[in-house]
Amino acid sequence: MVLPHDLCSHLQNAFRARLHQVAVSHTTQNLGIMSILLRAGFLSNVTRGTTEAPSPNAFHKVGDAERRIWADLKYRDDRPVLNHMELISKPSKRIFMDIGEIRRICSGRRAQTIKPLGMGEIAVVHTKNKEHEWVEAREALRLNLEGEVVCRAR
Repeated sequence: MVLPHDLCSHLQNAFRARLHQVAVSHTTQNLGIMSILLRAGFLSNVTRGTTEAPSPNAFHKVGDAERRIWADLKYRDDRPVLNHMELISKPSKRIFMDIGEIRRICSGRRAQTIKPLGMGEIAVVHTKNKEHEWVEAREALRLNLEGEVVCRAR
């Protein structure tokens, strides 16, 4: 099982190396987190592909081991848009929050051991809802969904 810290470190390293594209393994977790980062404006494009190149047509022709999610990284004034991405819920200590706690971190107050979200910062929440399995914290608040707070990005 691929853990979210692999994705966090992979994206941070790609931005620090000034790469224009990065490929990560194809899992529903990675696809969910990458789509949230795309909607938040940290990435410019997300597409499916193989280990060689981003190609949605070739994606369906290869096996599971060769499938990748390709992301186009976004830079503004030659500086990376994603400055920092860190894991909140760790395998040794999962952080589950109810609606009240999610409301607190979104409104600038501490909840459990989690610092509040700052300006331009997002938190990714994994919920039990099948329709909205991966959502941003403010979206979870709007949809009245509680869940595991996986990571944050700024």
